[in-house]
Amino acid sequence: MHEIGIVRQILRTVESFAEKNGVEDIREVVVDCGELSLVIPKYLEELYPVVVKDSILKDSKLVINIVPGMAECDACDEIFNVVEHKGYCPNCGSFDKTILSGKEFAIREIVVPA
Repeated sequence: MHEIGIVRQILRTVESFAEKNGVEDIREVVVDCGELSLVIPKYLEELYPVVVKDSILKDSKLVINIVPGMAECDACDEIFNVVEHKGYCPNCGSFDKTILSGKEFAIREIVVPA
């Protein structure tokens, strides 16, 4: 389960941001999680409170935006969702594709009180 390492890295990154910017309270951490990133959002949600319990993030909420795994068919140029179509182009049936999105995992936003 590599998700625990990911949550720990989120914590380190946000703590570093908070220290550099004089932030003492964080309400939300918003992340983008690609469908093709091999990160399981459910595990992130379960691990987050445990990993951040003794940190500046202890009262924060983790918000996960799922980024669709989109691809372009190399044979016919159709744009399609890889997961929804099990990797095959719904137009021509080809498995050859170029991934356009869905592999990423990134912190999108750190929400602090006004």
